[in-house]
Amino acid sequence: MAITAAPNPPNPNSPDLESPELDSLDPHTPVIVGVGQAAERLTDPGYEALGEADLASRAVNVAIADTNADSVAITQAVDTVVAVRSFEISSPLSRSPLGRPDNMPRAVAGRVGIDPRRAIQSVTGGQTPQALVTELAAEIAGGRSSGAVLFGSEVMSTVRDLMTRPESDRPNFTEQVGGQLEDRGFGIRGMTSLTEARHGMTAPVNQYALLENARRHRTGLNREAYAQEMGALFAPMTRVAAANPFAARPTEQTADELVTVDESNRKVAEPFTRLLVARDQVNQAAAVIVISVAAARAAGIDPARWVFLHGHAELREQTLMARPDLSVAPAAAAALDHALDVAGITLDDAAHLDIYSCFPIAVFNICDAFGLRADDPRGLTVTGGLPYFGGPGNNYSMHAIAEIVGRVRRAPGDYGVVVANGGILSKHAVGIYSTTPA
Repeated sequence: MAITAAPNPPNPNSPDLESPELDSLDPHTPVIVGVGQAAERLTDPGYEALGEADLASRAVNVAIADTNADSVAITQAVDTVVAVRSFEISSPLSRSPLGRPDNMPRAVAGRVGIDPRRAIQSVTGGQTPQALVTELAAEIAGGRSSGAVLFGSEVMSTVRDLMTRPESDRPNFTEQVGGQLEDRGFGIRGMTSLTEARHGMTAPVNQYALLENARRHRTGLNREAYAQEMGALFAPMTRVAAANPFAARPTEQTADELVTVDESNRKVAEPFTRLLVARDQVNQAAAVIVISVAAARAAGIDPARWVFLHGHAELREQTLMARPDLSVAPAAAAALDHALDVAGITLDDAAHLDIYSCFPIAVFNICDAFGLRADDPRGLTVTGGLPYFGGPGNNYSMHAIAEIVGRVRRAPGDYGVVVANGGILSKHAVGIYSTTPA
């Protein structure tokens, strides 16, 4: 059976419908009103081996229920459905060995009772969940949309397992759905240069290893000391993952266990062991519903469930070999700095943080720029991080947004920060969330 998130209960300290703060809001103001997650592990009792569209629809249905409003009112308020691009279609070399719907946004929309005017398939990149929330919020604020559902789903673990079975025992996930689809393509042109390809620098693990070693050189640490620093950075994340029912690896581990090479923790590239890199063999889905204040009022959604996007930013780094210093990615820090400025807060004002953690360098890059410590009492992840919670393709940060929404709902007035990353520390998107009206 797939695990799904239970809706968050309303907080009595949140503003009510007659609050002066809410009365003054422009009716086109975008608000997140529902989030949902779903996951299943091969070892779960009742494991269903769900396909991508079915697991995604579980997450979307949970997000609809999370609004605590009439489901018909929610589905009618949604005119746009957006799918984060899954790994099966993320590059010209990727494939779908068990087939897939020809129109994933509409395949999922049909399962949950939505007939959208607009269906979008995103580009490739871990920045896309946050970038899409920002984009669709702008569409709503501009009066061009009344509401959107954004979702992503990965079933890499299931597909890998099914492909070990006889061909006659494998399901076919192909669906002919048709209908309008705005497919934005891969969006990866220029990510890897000819020079990198000539030197075998085409796999992300090798490219990130280059960046990590550049930082090690800058810090002056030897291999053993740097390994300990990486372990100390990620060990607290394992504690968060151990408490998360959606985590692919819910196991608390020490820094030494994460960096010690053995039969179960091989070296995948210097300086990374397997337990220091994103875990992509997962079955995880997440969804976010963002609609206008007018639509939220019409649907009777309790303002205790409204979460506002206070700050946002997107920046792109230079290509790998054009960077003057491989040990840093200043565009990520600049994006976070700008998003904080838009929100009118500092990082010290944020109570909840999720920094994209595909490799240690992605987290170090933000920590170095803002003076964050590995043992920051707030924690550096709300999910458990990509190596331990799981790295569901391009959709990890949708899970981070869902977790942040839950946390700020439970503590009205708190701010939560999501830092998303795509490519080789290449594409950055930041979102800052709070129940405080904005």
